[in-house]
Amino acid sequence: MFHIVLYQPEIPPNTGNIIRLCANTGSHLHVVHPLGFELDDKRLRRAGLDYHEFASVLQHQNLNDCLASMPNHRVFALSTRGRQRYDQVSYQAGDIFLFGPETRGLPQEVLDSLPAEQRLRLPMLNGQRSLNLSNTAAIMLYEAWRQMDFPEAQ
Repeated sequence: MFHIVLYQPEIPPNTGNIIRLCANTGSHLHVVHPLGFELDDKRLRRAGLDYHEFASVLQHQNLNDCLASMPNHRVFALSTRGRQRYDQVSYQAGDIFLFGPETRGLPQEVLDSLPAEQRLRLPMLNGQRSLNLSNTAAIMLYEAWRQMDFPEAQ
């Protein structure tokens, strides 16, 4: 279906929530090291409940290796510095949604490596800094899945 890539995630409950999200949508989760926690962290497990066994979670040592493992897939980076609104894109199966660390977001060089139309943002009120990582991933993934008419969903 879709791929969620967490580049150097820092907060275990966010990753746990995203594991649960991926399990419930048939999406694949990729985590790029270094992580700000251990994958067996009890806070991560608590947030993911018992969904770990239903989720595909792959680990990668760096972003280049991660993206190389999914050739010919489009990459969309989510950032408060993105120019393209997330709801103005037509998604397709296999698309990759890339998210940066909670405290600093994606490095500018990663954003610069993608065309402007693949650097996405979610609208927020003026003066606000950012949305929670797991909330943003859920909004993004459900919009893409909605566009596909929720295949395999009940």
